[in-house]
Amino acid sequence: MIDHVVLVDAQDVQVGVCDKRAAHLGAGQLHRAFSVHLIDSAGRHLLQRRAAGKMLWPGFWSNACCSHPAPGETVTDAASRRLREELGISASCRFLYSFEYHARFGSIGAEHEFCHVLVAQSDAVVSPAAEEVSEIKWWTRAEISARLSESQAQFTPWFKMEWRHLLSEHPSFDIPTVQE
Repeated sequence: MIDHVVLVDAQDVQVGVCDKRAAHLGAGQLHRAFSVHLIDSAGRHLLQRRAAGKMLWPGFWSNACCSHPAPGETVTDAASRRLREELGISASCRFLYSFEYHARFGSIGAEHEFCHVLVAQSDAVVSPAAEEVSEIKWWTRAEISARLSESQAQFTPWFKMEWRHLLSEHPSFDIPTVQE
């Protein structure tokens, strides 16, 4: 587990390094992050419920894997590393797009990230790390969209933003063409 994140400007140019927890306190500091959408050969998407011990959005549903590259680590290398650490699988990731977002979690802290969104495909058996993930489910695109429309649904803010963008701007994202 990394304990530092890469601070960036609005163009994703590194401007420093910061303790991971400190980067998420208060309004948060803009830092580099990634979000992986994992899809199986049947076109289902793996969603995870964040572990109860997470500082921000514990117990909320989100995409398969989200984290931060370590200083000096590429986004794709970090994404593959975190898939192994969080879910126990190996998969190549393909970059889709990047965006900046800022979301507060009450008075506890915030995410202020320049987030790189990636997609990966795998049919491997998933073995979630309990300190990161409390539950996993494979859902179809229609099931996810239906759940997101429920008023009581608890999804992370970045996942909601990514899902809308993926459906409108990347309609073929569920068919990863990862080059080996």
